[in-house]
Amino acid sequence: MQTTEENGAAAPVMTGAKILIEALHAEGVEYVFGYPGGAVLPIYDEIYKQKYFKHVLVRHEQAAVHAADAYSRCTNKIGVALVTSGPGATNAVTGIATAYADSIPMVVFSGQVGTSLIGTDAFQECDTVGITRPCVKHNYLVKDVRDLAATIKKAFYIARTGRPGPVLVDLPKDVQCGSCAFEYPKSCDIVSYRPVTRGHSGQIKKAMQVLLSAKRPLLYVGGGATSTSASELVNRFAQLTGYPVVSTLMGLGAFDGCDEKHLGMVGMHGTYEANMAMQHCDVLFAVGARFDDRVIGCPSDFEANPHTIVQIDIDPSSISKNVTTDIPIVGDVYEVLKEMVGILETTTERLDENELAAWNKRIDGWRAMQCLKYTVNPEGPIRPQAVIERVWQKTKGEAIYATDVGEHQMWCAQYLKLRKPRRWLTSGGLGTMGYGFPAAIGACFAHPDEDVVCFTGDGSIQMNIQELGTAKQYGVKPKIFLLNNAYLGMVAVWQRAYYNGHMSESVMEVQPDFVKLVESYGHVGLRATTYEELDRCIEEAFGKYKDDLVFVDVHIEREEPVRPMVGPGQGLTEMVLSEEK
Repeated sequence: MQTTEENGAAAPVMTGAKILIEALHAEGVEYVFGYPGGAVLPIYDEIYKQKYFKHVLVRHEQAAVHAADAYSRCTNKIGVALVTSGPGATNAVTGIATAYADSIPMVVFSGQVGTSLIGTDAFQECDTVGITRPCVKHNYLVKDVRDLAATIKKAFYIARTGRPGPVLVDLPKDVQCGSCAFEYPKSCDIVSYRPVTRGHSGQIKKAMQVLLSAKRPLLYVGGGATSTSASELVNRFAQLTGYPVVSTLMGLGAFDGCDEKHLGMVGMHGTYEANMAMQHCDVLFAVGARFDDRVIGCPSDFEANPHTIVQIDIDPSSISKNVTTDIPIVGDVYEVLKEMVGILETTTERLDENELAAWNKRIDGWRAMQCLKYTVNPEGPIRPQAVIERVWQKTKGEAIYATDVGEHQMWCAQYLKLRKPRRWLTSGGLGTMGYGFPAAIGACFAHPDEDVVCFTGDGSIQMNIQELGTAKQYGVKPKIFLLNNAYLGMVAVWQRAYYNGHMSESVMEVQPDFVKLVESYGHVGLRATTYEELDRCIEEAFGKYKDDLVFVDVHIEREEPVRPMVGPGQGLTEMVLSEEK
């Protein structure tokens, strides 16, 4: 191998493609999810030669990015995806936007035509940097092979620090083929990028005074608290203070879902007690949550009751974005909570026990509504809630759960009692149908010895059902439960409620025989139309066929709506409860 002298030390000369492989190795990458094409063939040739990491060949670029996203969510590592130029890159955009909306650290490498051809409408050319600019934390077009190693280092650094997010690196083919001396940077210092991690000590002390003088306190936990270390501190804070807790969709699992202080998910399809507590608390402590529209409903309705809001967020742009924050703390959730818990552990000051007891009694009154209660007719159609609960009971709440988007996603959020972080994979901010199955595949690579369960709908699963081939090729074995009602379920719910029941293009009139389709890929397909069949399928999925990918086509009550629900433009006080209430 050629070498060149730099700073008195011999540096090997490598092609850009080889530099990428060595850089990924230096970053500790274990899996790359991708799909080859002409503009990345030099890279794929180097992948063929290397033994550092495993490449996972998906069947669609969107699935590659979703799988890398999920791999990141359920580990403390950076997900990596590799796609070709043009349609390869545009196919990846949905996955990139999904990760961006949920603040998932990931690096995506895309091929590009040669630098001399950029802007000439060359074959499979598109402006990948321009297209992805609105939905990445940052992106790069590398025009000189000598900049490649430093750019990759920056990409990984930016993805994982501050508010995490996806970073895209666009690689022209001549940069991949060009050569230069390679030395991977040991550190990264970007003058214009200085994310704050430590919270302001004065703001923290001010916040603690308010938090310990509350009469009706509430801890509001979001996706920023789902790292394992931050989750431990969230639970510790709640135990020390006695604060009741609500979670966003993305925050589920950060606080123990079986703890009596947990009121459930808040927002559009949140529990009655969670939403009422959110509306009527006097001090609201937001930890890694951003008060999005699906949580607070109508902002004016939410702010009609006076709250003192304390908010921790590493992204200053998320503070006072939708509602006014009284005590903002910019910093990493773990670092700020560590300081707060330290204060609690060294002081005897606590909330007034009588005030807290009165608040909990009021919450118990809302809980008595039993907003998630449902009945089962053993001879009737399968209720979707029963599917979620029975799978949860079988897995003892210890599996990794992935969902697609729609009614089934909300039922999962309501009925899965998630006890640990990084075991809940769902598209929250973007609401991406087709996310669940590739996410389950990514989770299987991250945790090959654990149960991975995917809940999906008949609309969502057909977005990326081709990944049955990927699962077979690599021997991954998630258990997939299809809640099949032959509708685009959430769309149909809104059409019934707000569009005079006009079922405009929401009925899936033609469907495949899912069992036969799954079997054609070499997997196990089962079908349940009764509760007896459902229980048998669950037992077989985790027993007889535990070493196989099992796809269970569950035919559910067709017109079951998701309740409770806060309608569009309405406030948390205007919830629609179940017809059984």
